[in-house]
Amino acid sequence: MCPSNHVDQTSRGYIVPIGGAEKKFDNPEILDRFVTLCGGTSARIAIIPTASEAGDTGRIYEKLFRHLGIRHARVLPLITRDDCHFGKYLEYIEKADGIFITGGNQLRLSTTIGGTPVAQLIRRRNAAGMHVAGTSAGAAFMAEHMIAGGNEGSTPSPDMVTMAPGLGLTNSFIIDQHFRQRDRLGRLLTALAYNPFAVGIGLDEDTAAFIKPGDNLEVVGSGGITLIDPTNLSYSSMDRARRGEPVSLIGVRLHILIAGGRFEIKSRKAHAT
Repeated sequence: MCPSNHVDQTSRGYIVPIGGAEKKFDNPEILDRFVTLCGGTSARIAIIPTASEAGDTGRIYEKLFRHLGIRHARVLPLITRDDCHFGKYLEYIEKADGIFITGGNQLRLSTTIGGTPVAQLIRRRNAAGMHVAGTSAGAAFMAEHMIAGGNEGSTPSPDMVTMAPGLGLTNSFIIDQHFRQRDRLGRLLTALAYNPFAVGIGLDEDTAAFIKPGDNLEVVGSGGITLIDPTNLSYSSMDRARRGEPVSLIGVRLHILIAGGRFEIKSRKAHAT
């Protein structure tokens, strides 16, 4: 699966994966910027809390966006796959300027939303200019290849990560969240060893990648983003490693970018500012 086709690639909407635990009321820089991107206080934002088991998650974000001046923020309680066929929810997404996907368990997203009319519509609307943000599990779900779970640690190993199909808004990146806080370098490296076509994005908490059309990204927030580029990977022992054994990877490039940093996917060049 790849991003939905669109004649003019520059008219695609932004993709905004957030590493989780973003500031919500005290200087919410990431959410403020997302609101501005969507058109300011007149924007229509759909909130999808499917990943969370907490019943009030959607309402918390609804109140938050209204606190930021958004008059039209609505929770879409997509709890079952049948919900993802409901006409009123589809109508709201059709008219929305932005989608915000909350955190929780990304497998709840892929198994509930994946392949449904809601997923198909979000892909089409993003291709036509609607912006999509997701925090924590919502961030991981955005890519074609989704990290569904895994183990902590710095050294890759064959059984260190579990992969599943994601929403497919981009096939250029594999995204992991709570990155530094939960020691997830090894599982992102493992995911890239299985799929060295993509670039890995490891998002610290309260940190976002604003990925604009063309897959160039800018870092916003108080933490850092670890970018892992396997373009020049010259050797991998993944094909012979057994479960629990370490994997050797040679030629991988790693960048750490903080607020204002940029990365160009076509040239694979990183810039500090």
